[in-house]
Amino acid sequence: MTQALSKLEDRARLLLVEDDAGVRRSLQLLLHGRGFEVRAYASGLALLADPTALGAVCLVADYRMPDIDGVLILKRLRALGWDGEALMITAFPTTELLDAAETAGFSRVIEKPMPGSVLVEAVERAMAAH
Repeated sequence: MTQALSKLEDRARLLLVEDDAGVRRSLQLLLHGRGFEVRAYASGLALLADPTALGAVCLVADYRMPDIDGVLILKRLRALGWDGEALMITAFPTTELLDAAETAGFSRVIEKPMPGSVLVEAVERAMAAH
């Protein structure tokens, strides 16, 4: 049992916020299967209300959501002192969004739909950079 607990503690903590339940679940399963401890949220406000979120090392945030967008989520996390790596996923990339994401501190914007391998590789790079 100690080995099992040790393996869980070795898993990198990742925050995933995506309002589409099917997309959220499939990304959560994909990333979990690659060895990440994934905390998934249906909304940005739910993520920001979770005091354990600040212990994560990486954020994967959808841009367009009903309550709060991905850029504002990262800005609020930074205001709380979070210094992890951040990736944005979006089906609506525009020049303005790419600029806003870069200014907010996202290391990469990934266009949806995306192959799972693209997201996994981006998360692995972000984790290695942290």
